[in-house]
Amino acid sequence: MTSPENPVVVKDELREGLLFRRRSRPAAERAAAAEAVAAALLAGLRGAGTLAAFVPDPSEPGAGTLPDAYADLGARVLLPVIPAQGRILDWAVHAGVLEEGRFGLSQPVGPRLGPTAIAEADAVVVPALAVDRHGIRLGRGGGYYDRALVHARPDAVLVTVVFDDERVDELPREAHDRPVRAVVTPSGGWQELSGR
Repeated sequence: MTSPENPVVVKDELREGLLFRRRSRPAAERAAAAEAVAAALLAGLRGAGTLAAFVPDPSEPGAGTLPDAYADLGARVLLPVIPAQGRILDWAVHAGVLEEGRFGLSQPVGPRLGPTAIAEADAVVVPALAVDRHGIRLGRGGGYYDRALVHARPDAVLVTVVFDDERVDELPREAHDRPVRAVVTPSGGWQELSGR
C-alpha cells in the first residue's frame, strides 16, 4: 500500500473493519475454520522442538481448537502471558491448563520464563487481523508481538493464521515490522510468502 497517508491511521481504519467482520462470522464458519487451520498448522510445524504460539480469542481462526491441538506435535509449547502493566509479553509452557489474564485473554498457569524465552522457539505462530503477500501482518495495534519478535531467532519460522478474506495484496509497513514466512488460512492451508 503506497500512500502518503500516515500508516498508523491507515492501520487503525483497517483494524476497525476487520474486527467488525470477524465478530460477525457465524459460529459454524469459525468452528470449521478452527479445524482446518489446526490441521494445516500441525502439518507445517512438524519437527519443531519448541513452538511459541498464542491462544486465539473467540473471534480468531483456531478458537476452541488451538493451542491444545499442538500436543500432537510433541513439541514444547510456549504461550504468552500479558503483564499486568506494560506491553512486554512474558512466556510460560502450556501444560494444558489456562487461566483468564489481562483483557480477558487466556494464558498458561505455569512459571513465567521471561520475555526472552521466545528465543528458544523453532517456530512462532503470531496473531494477525490480516497479512499481505510480503508477510507484513496487521496486528491489533498494541505492539506486543512487535516487541516480542525482537527476541525471536532470525531462523525461526514465523507463521500467522487468518481467515481467507484477510489475505490482502499490501499493507502499510513500518520500520519495526518483521514479516512472517508463512500464512495459514482455512481454505488455503499452509502458504509460503515471498517477503520483500
